[in-house]
Amino acid sequence: MTTLGGTTLGELHDHLLLDLDGTLYHGPRPIESAVRALRDLSSPVTYVTNNASRSPADVAATLAGMGYEAVEEDVATSAQAAAELLAAQLDAGSRVLVVGAEALEDELRLRGLAPVRKFADLPVGGDGSKPLYGVAQGHSPLTDWAQLAEAALAIRAGGLWVACNVDPTLPTERGLLPGNGSMVAALRTATDQEPQVAGKPAAPLMRAAMRRLPAKAPLVVGDRLDTDIAGANAVGLPSLLVLTGVSTVADVLAAEADLRPTYVAADLAALHQSPEPLLFDAWRAAATAID
Repeated sequence: MTTLGGTTLGELHDHLLLDLDGTLYHGPRPIESAVRALRDLSSPVTYVTNNASRSPADVAATLAGMGYEAVEEDVATSAQAAAELLAAQLDAGSRVLVVGAEALEDELRLRGLAPVRKFADLPVGGDGSKPLYGVAQGHSPLTDWAQLAEAALAIRAGGLWVACNVDPTLPTERGLLPGNGSMVAALRTATDQEPQVAGKPAAPLMRAAMRRLPAKAPLVVGDRLDTDIAGANAVGLPSLLVLTGVSTVADVLAAEADLRPTYVAADLAALHQSPEPLLFDAWRAAATAID
């Protein structure tokens, strides 16, 4: 693990890859300790989100309204990563059937692809050597059976299927609701196919976020073992799990090796603390002694 000189965890790292919900805010409410911690930190930040339903500009505006320093260029979304995956494997101008929000359509257009919503609008034929079109699936609260039916037809006919993420649940003020992964599961069952995945814990989104800045010692920060920490481990980056969101102390203590973070802390104030007590083994020993 490469680190920089310094005495605090934040000083050891020159690029923070930050999760949003559960790490920086709960629904419409910012986590005040996170706002304070980032305000006093000099390391540059990229905000990394699996949510494909909002544009980078919208995400940045929301964060700025909560007191975080954020502009559109600071935000990396799974919609962007999905569009990049499709653009790398399809010819320029190829059509992509979209199940998701307008933000996903916009990202596809930015990469020279043509979003459509109906199976009938996709091309037929080809020699089978390369997909003629794609299927992009991201979260939208408006997704219904009719849209899933169009996608099922397109996937069965040979479309290149990319899911923005496979999160089974989506945190809301009302509790955990079905996430994009639940909708992906419906199409997986209906088609007997597996999508390529762009978002955490798959590597494409994290690699795209890493490319934003020429950092020597980036650090991934998040609140979920199964997405944020697994995503960091997938690309070989150190990680900090904050206990302000989904994963609990019990979850961390029971985590298998591929889900274990480098550091564990109560919240983002840990960026201004000495790293040694936050290391997983040291934290586990302290947590077990308290228990």
